[in-house]
Amino acid sequence: MFREGLRGVFSHGFRSFASITVIAACLLIMGSFALVGINIDSIIRDMERESQILAFVDESLTQDDARLLEGAIRTLSNVREVKFITREEALENYKAQYEDTSLFDDIDASVLRNRYVVYLNDITLMENTKEALENVPGVADVNAEVGIAKGFITVRNVVSVITAILIVVLLVVSLFMMSNTIKLATYTRREEIAIMKMVGANNGFIRFPFVVEGLIMGVLGAGIGFLLQWLIYNFITGRIMNSMAGNLFHLLPFATIMTPLLLVYLAVGILVGAFGGGMAIRNYLKV
Repeated sequence: MFREGLRGVFSHGFRSFASITVIAACLLIMGSFALVGINIDSIIRDMERESQILAFVDESLTQDDARLLEGAIRTLSNVREVKFITREEALENYKAQYEDTSLFDDIDASVLRNRYVVYLNDITLMENTKEALENVPGVADVNAEVGIAKGFITVRNVVSVITAILIVVLLVVSLFMMSNTIKLATYTRREEIAIMKMVGANNGFIRFPFVVEGLIMGVLGAGIGFLLQWLIYNFITGRIMNSMAGNLFHLLPFATIMTPLLLVYLAVGILVGAFGGGMAIRNYLKV
């Protein structure tokens, strides 16, 4: 039965090639959108680790009084870490951004304000945390990049929805193509199948070679799709990381996602192949 399934793949060369190509192409498209979503999630997680809100202390408070606000800020929800920055430290940090620090020799630290750097647990709650900080007594002003955070979150949500829709659509397309390919093969053997049924062969015995045929095409399509995904991903990420965009964010190396991606590809290929092969012969078993 295994030999019959293997023979079926090669005896219908062009149709088998078409099915393998369609499966590989569908997996490649699905995988590309999934990898975009994974990288966006990774970038947002990096933003969550590095995202911060600046809470400026009221100028009327002394430095000792300003330090007492830390306890109230730490009690706020979504606050992961709090760091107090004095006027002098703020000035030094500002100078460090420029090569020629002599421009700031006449600037006194008193022109700046004491501040807290607040790190968040969840970037999606940045706006709520900003409002909570503004209500803390002694906090004069709060600076938070809410617009940028919302933009990344919107992109992530849109990509997730599009990826889910495409996965469903492409799975159906792959299954349809696989089923039709094997249907063409079974049509030429419909009389043979009918005779086997009449002499007592059960449905499982007849169906098994076609399931094997679908499995082989599914695994081949998954393997080809995975190799193409590997080459394309490394090419694109290499170009991005070597450009100016590489200074703004980092993409995941393919090695970190290679194993789960391969397992998913194989699982989808086997599922589509086996189900398509079993479904294609269903009508010819009704004798």
